[in-house]
Amino acid sequence: MKIGIVCYPTFGGSGVLATELGMALSEKGHEVHFISYQQPVRLHFHPNIYYHEVTVQNYPLFDFPPYETALTSTLVQVITNHHLDLLHVHYAIPHASAAYFARQILKKSRRDVPYITTLHGTDITLVGRDQTYAPVVTFSINESDAITAVSQNLKDETYRHFLIQKDIQVIHNFVDPSKFHQSDKEHFKKMLAPNGERILAHVSNFRKVKRVEDVIFVFEKLHKEIPSKLLMIGDGPERQNAEEICRSLGICSDIRFLGKQEQMEEILSITDLFVLPSQYESFGLSALEAMACGVPVISTNVGGLPEINVDGITGFLNDVGDIDGMAKNAVEILRTDATLQLFKDAALTHAKKFEKSRIIPQYEALYENVLRGYHALT
Repeated sequence: MKIGIVCYPTFGGSGVLATELGMALSEKGHEVHFISYQQPVRLHFHPNIYYHEVTVQNYPLFDFPPYETALTSTLVQVITNHHLDLLHVHYAIPHASAAYFARQILKKSRRDVPYITTLHGTDITLVGRDQTYAPVVTFSINESDAITAVSQNLKDETYRHFLIQKDIQVIHNFVDPSKFHQSDKEHFKKMLAPNGERILAHVSNFRKVKRVEDVIFVFEKLHKEIPSKLLMIGDGPERQNAEEICRSLGICSDIRFLGKQEQMEEILSITDLFVLPSQYESFGLSALEAMACGVPVISTNVGGLPEINVDGITGFLNDVGDIDGMAKNAVEILRTDATLQLFKDAALTHAKKFEKSRIIPQYEALYENVLRGYHALT
């Protein structure tokens, strides 16, 4: 198949999933065309992978350059020139509407392709519910030939807030075990924790919804009982506030802000506990990647997180803002080596249910089903 993948190129979950999916499909012999305004951060060279940049011209007339229009034109060109079989758009805004628009243009030249929309989270739960966008989001999703969501919770939320008239198929996010796995990085660990301190990690885009300050407060309480270090990975608007909290609490010497990192598997290999206290997560891909490296998770019990983090087995679930509860559970996991190992083993075992070898065939089956239906109609 010749597949066009439209995604954001950033470190967020939608871009990461789309990129990993495209690379996995290319390894299975499919021709994959990525279409975005910048090369996705995890995209690597493969003979079956093509990248098409969406160029947006700046004109004095526009306060905000019309990206959706430029994307639509690029889609028309790529579909026409490379004879794509289908489009798979990740994140509804503005990708689904651009796909619909491109489809209407192509119909004039008797060329058409089906498109699949995958919903990832804030395109539904936050941005999409804004009345400024809601009518277009609803229409373009309903016009999709197939719709998927990365968790059952997100599927339920979509039906709750939008008048979606089609079935939404849940296909969970996945992890690549060839990349995210336990590896011996003991020399790194000794450099960061020379006295055997426990190492905690948090990964996010440091937005309000991630409740980054809660990570710091949980760590402060744990730090008083168990010698430990904290790695804060990522960047965003809440980073400065988080650093100021560290200074006010006097624990900066045991916390490192590492910024955005591409080799996350190396950091996770030296991590003992992953902390994700988000206000909402449609799935929690960063938590799954940690679990695949044998790292238990302390998270909130919102969104799709209970679908991957099994309370009391792979880690613990807590209410949003329950700092004391998260700290108590962190102490329980890290108190002894034996207990920590039990949680590590369980996290690794559960993560195997989400390996890409189990998930990619679900997408391939969906593509084939959509194409069969499309050709039957045409």
